[in-house]
Amino acid sequence: MSNETILANATLVLPGETLHGQVRLDDGKIVDLAEGTAVPKGAIDCAGDLVMPGLIELHTDNLERHIQPRPKVGWPHVAAIIAHDAELASVGITTVFDALRVGSVVSNTSINYGEYARSLADEILGLRAEGALRISHFLHLRAEVCSETLITELDKFGPKDRIGIVSLMDHTPGARQFRDISKLKEYYVGKYGLSEADWLTHVEDQKALRTRLGAAHETAAVAAARRYGAVLASHDDTEVEHVTQSAEHGVHFAEFPTTVDAARACHDQGIKVMMGAPNLIRGGSHSGNVAAHELAEAGLLDIVSSDYVPSSLLSAALMLGDLWGDTARGIATVTAAPADAASLPDRGQLAIGARADVIRVTRIGGTGAVRGVWVQGNRVG
Repeated sequence: MSNETILANATLVLPGETLHGQVRLDDGKIVDLAEGTAVPKGAIDCAGDLVMPGLIELHTDNLERHIQPRPKVGWPHVAAIIAHDAELASVGITTVFDALRVGSVVSNTSINYGEYARSLADEILGLRAEGALRISHFLHLRAEVCSETLITELDKFGPKDRIGIVSLMDHTPGARQFRDISKLKEYYVGKYGLSEADWLTHVEDQKALRTRLGAAHETAAVAAARRYGAVLASHDDTEVEHVTQSAEHGVHFAEFPTTVDAARACHDQGIKVMMGAPNLIRGGSHSGNVAAHELAEAGLLDIVSSDYVPSSLLSAALMLGDLWGDTARGIATVTAAPADAASLPDRGQLAIGARADVIRVTRIGGTGAVRGVWVQGNRVG
């Protein structure tokens, strides 16, 4: 049976342009686009609202917040996953790569750094198979090279696990994101309540781990990404040498480079640059690294991630559209660009034949409010 939906009298955000018109959804696909102000019988009158592709989130820690709403407070996982999924749908995200850390530290119980990814992945994939989730979920394995168990944990996953992204993570104290070690101390002492002695022990242990296992772990993570059929991402590239190594590994996109030099080197190597929406909205990085707006103004920002605030994704895209004077370009950073980076050619654009993942947005000042969400043509929000 036909499940036709027509969104009419809308400002359509198309590849490279916006125009007033309508989009018709049927059988899970976009089947027609037309210019004009007409509102056919049975259509939804969007009254000039923006109609755009559903947002695509490549890296979010939001599920962690639902699973552990307060330090040392666990929450039932099924309820947490369903709430996470519903929250993303409510802010216009129709495809998500749920970020799960692989690589644990089992010899130090003073921090919550144990293994969890395989069991949580099973729960996410199980709920998806049951049809309990509103939006499209893939997995993003964050491979922590500064750990003890990375290779063992990677071996527990395979090509059937919907792993779309593997990112190379290196949180060695004094390097990359936390080259200003005082920022790392502030984070860890605040989160885990470490004493000064525990903090100093943690720093030395992590540095020793990186020296002993880091290179082997990087090699294993790159091989695992190929085995899964996943895209490879780098994380927190800081120096040109980091980017050179990323290119040698075959990295598709760089998550949150910390300096202008690293971002420019990424573009020189054909690696797309992703920055966090909270960084853009707040006007700077909470870790003291390069500001997203600085990269945007230099033409070095390609993709935006909500990171830890799901609602920030839409706001950041609209802010970029205003900054660049090009709404379509701003929206592409959260739709077409992440779809391309993650090798998802079936979504991310309003185009005939694409998945009918579509959202309706009302502009409110510099931000927007989501008024409707359709996933494969079915209204979910």
